[in-house]
Amino acid sequence: MIDTAGLRIMRAIAEQGSFTAAAHSLGYTQPAISQMVRRLEGRIGTPLVERQGRTVRLTQAGQVLARHAVTVLTLLETAEQELSSIAGLESGRVRVAAFPSSTAALVPQALRDLRSEHPNIEIQLTEAEPPESLAALRDGRCDLAVAFSHSGTTVGREVDDLAGLEIRDILTDEMLVALPEDHPQAGGDTVDLAALADDPWIAGCARCRGHLMHLAQEAGFVPRVEFQTEDYVAVLGLVSAGLGAALVPRMVLRHVRHAGVVALPLSTGSRRTIHAVSTPDLMRVPAVAAMMEALCGAAATMAAEVPEALTPETAD
Repeated sequence: MIDTAGLRIMRAIAEQGSFTAAAHSLGYTQPAISQMVRRLEGRIGTPLVERQGRTVRLTQAGQVLARHAVTVLTLLETAEQELSSIAGLESGRVRVAAFPSSTAALVPQALRDLRSEHPNIEIQLTEAEPPESLAALRDGRCDLAVAFSHSGTTVGREVDDLAGLEIRDILTDEMLVALPEDHPQAGGDTVDLAALADDPWIAGCARCRGHLMHLAQEAGFVPRVEFQTEDYVAVLGLVSAGLGAALVPRMVLRHVRHAGVVALPLSTGSRRTIHAVSTPDLMRVPAVAAMMEALCGAAATMAAEVPEALTPETAD
């Protein structure tokens, strides 16, 4: 077997022309170099050097090994430099899969903070709802997933096995009911969901629709979903047009507002938890750990700046 120590010795002998000079350049003694060359010759099965007084001359086999040593060692040194840069966050890559409403508020702030602290990290962002993002994490198509679960459920409701995932709860987000401002329920501080049993509804992703169905069932009715869209700008536009009611995360109101819409808390309360999910092995990658830290920091800032609900006074 040819190891890197043997390659370095052959390169040094070729460059220095003697065992003594090669030993000095590598920090070895001359007898140690001689012994290592003999051991390498024994492994290969042919002489590598020919001694000529105080100098040595490489045999044909020695010349071949020294020539390839330059290429191999250059590649190894380049790899070591790149790995050192990654470990020191001077480079690296992190792939994030996040659900759409988080990419409007939470994730951009985290990415901004990460890029400000570590400008050379490559960031890849894709939008995916929790079932798809967790599957991407499992399959190695992303390094970190931003997911959510509603109260009474878990982040992995659609996933059979959460073993091996590192799940951090980073933010609690209240769910609000969005109504047209002239709706009979729009004038209070909270909304009784049972009073909306006869209203049409606008629903979003499968998990969001499931949460609406669960809340409505507890309130004693089955909601009549007439419109479906995962775009909250479109949701509020439909509500403003008087086409239905909708459940809207409070976090969305940081960046999406619409005249003529009131968004109020449920009288029974409803929340969702936002999670940052990775694996223990990926969390040892500096860029992934830095992204997790940035998400936690952005979530803490967001928690301290809770946006107000939309009331008739604030909707205009």
